[in-house]
Amino acid sequence: MNNEDFKSGFVAVIGRPNVGKSTLINSLIGQKVVIMSDKPQTTRNRIMCVLTQEDAQILFLDTPGIHKPKHRLGEYMVKAAENTLREVDLILFVVDASEGFGAGEEYILERLAQVKTPVFLVVNKVDKMSREDLFPIIKEYAAKREFSSVIPISALKKDNLECLVKEIKALLPEGPHYFPEDMVTDQPERLVIAELIREKVLHATREEIPHAIAVDIEEIKQRPNEDVYVRAVIYVERDSQKGIVIGARGALLKEIGKMARLDIEHLLGSKIFLDLWVKVKKDWRNKEGSLRSFGYD
Repeated sequence: MNNEDFKSGFVAVIGRPNVGKSTLINSLIGQKVVIMSDKPQTTRNRIMCVLTQEDAQILFLDTPGIHKPKHRLGEYMVKAAENTLREVDLILFVVDASEGFGAGEEYILERLAQVKTPVFLVVNKVDKMSREDLFPIIKEYAAKREFSSVIPISALKKDNLECLVKEIKALLPEGPHYFPEDMVTDQPERLVIAELIREKVLHATREEIPHAIAVDIEEIKQRPNEDVYVRAVIYVERDSQKGIVIGARGALLKEIGKMARLDIEHLLGSKIFLDLWVKVKKDWRNKEGSLRSFGYD
């Protein structure tokens, strides 16, 4: 193919928390790059994921869910998402078809009204409803603003993703290979490992605990027996949360480690010895020094 025909560009994936943005990106890339959870507001950093095909390279920016912030971490997350809108070639506004239009969607549309970037409405989770029920939902969104394209999908089932990619490529400008073909994310290895561990904590714990959790990778080293030693600290905000994460006789922490180790081994392609610790850093979500130390600049 002539290099002049090659397309590339940046695509922001936005939407209310928990509409399936991370699931969509992982399905498009073909492997787990960003964490998934049934708990809202779990994506905290803007993560770039790279999809390279023969005729195009699409750089997806998985943003924290846009929501009304309740603490400084929340303010950081919303700012990261909103800043992205002005830096990209295209915006995918992902909505959950099974939940319909609400105040969260209205809040996002108000922000989209301030940008000139083309917007696709991506209606996710259509596998949960009939075509007859889907049409009124699409009609309701279309009445709110003009979208460059409206594409119903199921990120989990990978339904209609080829159509989505085709529509994206049609809109992107001609451009270069920004990243090598085998690269799927711009995030450093340590951050991806920390996020995989945090995902397992989210799955294993409940209620307010997940949002009080941060993970710091203190050490990664190759050992003489050829496995990789990873020491990670799970930070919580209160002593009571520490006890919950550890569990009775350390059972929950052991389960978290077991699940995380499998994902990290898949990521690194080698055996892992995962050394997990739990520590308390009181009220870290409202302290700028703590936010910076965990990579939320």
